[in-house]
Amino acid sequence: MTIERRALVLNQNYEPLNVCPARRAFVLVHHGKAEVVHECVESICGVGTSYALPSVIRLRQAIRRPRPRVRLTRKEVFARDGQRCQYCGGHGVEMTLDHVLPRHRGGTHDWENLVAACRACNHRKGGRTPGEAHMRLLREPRRPTATPAALFGSYLERYDEWRPFVVGWLDRGSRAAFAAV
Repeated sequence: MTIERRALVLNQNYEPLNVCPARRAFVLVHHGKAEVVHECVESICGVGTSYALPSVIRLRQAIRRPRPRVRLTRKEVFARDGQRCQYCGGHGVEMTLDHVLPRHRGGTHDWENLVAACRACNHRKGGRTPGEAHMRLLREPRRPTATPAALFGSYLERYDEWRPFVVGWLDRGSRAAFAAV
């Protein structure tokens, strides 16, 4: 068994909750707290037998939790802004983070004050606001919504078998919302 192997944990209603080590997923299944939805080709060897290692598990009891939030990182700010400078619209150049209201003037380090900017625009704006620098933002910065695809999408390159559970959750959720109307 490889130590790096991960498993996707689904809530009772198949909503993606978390990613845990495959060993932890195996223990949850073994103790009856979860059931295997998808197995991987790797296995864990016991004394007299071999057990398939879970890749996706579903909890037997529903877990209530607060809505997740997307973490504030450079990578996530660039992803939110589509790898484009929010002043000139350029892409494919080296990007930097820019505080719309500079920090030395009371600006905060949060989603609503950070944008992606190319080096030239960031240098041109300097320690001023966009209005003072005669620059306009392409769109106002805001906190992105935390969808399962956004939260677990980075794992899909390595664990392609998770795709129906991560991307498919959006389809199930929207169908359920429309059915309730």
